[in-house]
Amino acid sequence: MLNIILFGPPGAGKGTQSQFLREKYELTYLSTGEILREEIAAESELGLQVKEIIGKGGLVSDEIVAKIIEKKIGEHLDSAGFLFDGYPRTVKQAEILDEFMKKFKISLSGVLSLEVPEELLIERMLERGKISGRADDNLESIKHRFVEYEEKTRPVIDYYEKQGNLHPVNGVGEIPEIFENLCTVIDSL
Repeated sequence: MLNIILFGPPGAGKGTQSQFLREKYELTYLSTGEILREEIAAESELGLQVKEIIGKGGLVSDEIVAKIIEKKIGEHLDSAGFLFDGYPRTVKQAEILDEFMKKFKISLSGVLSLEVPEELLIERMLERGKISGRADDNLESIKHRFVEYEEKTRPVIDYYEKQGNLHPVNGVGEIPEIFENLCTVIDSL
């Protein structure tokens, strides 16, 4: 079973590359944002909790996100593996994910970190904002997202590096070239 976490700062291309990776390797895609939206739409017990929290402008707790991730892993144990995008975002979430993997008797194959210089990330996101109209792709929001990434997510990268499971991948270039970089690392896992 191939179980991969795809990391990278905002604008690194995780969403784009995830589409290609899940198709090529037939992985179950676990994106926290997507899963939360599905739970809300299904009006599950967790989905209703999430809807209420978000409705009040709050952030969904690690515990609730963990319950949802655990549920999804349990539902797809027959898949070829999992591709985690946007999870874990904190060291606590990484530790919880480790516990789930032990519980379900699966292991993490690797953590792929898309490496892209900050100037290029800003350029990409500003361009994406012009094209897609994403409200959060403006300079002020982008800078705030980088601060959040450095404070909360960078320690997760350190966590996996200490485990010897981190694989930096060049995230600069054309989309097919970056995809090939990722595949080269995955095929060597």
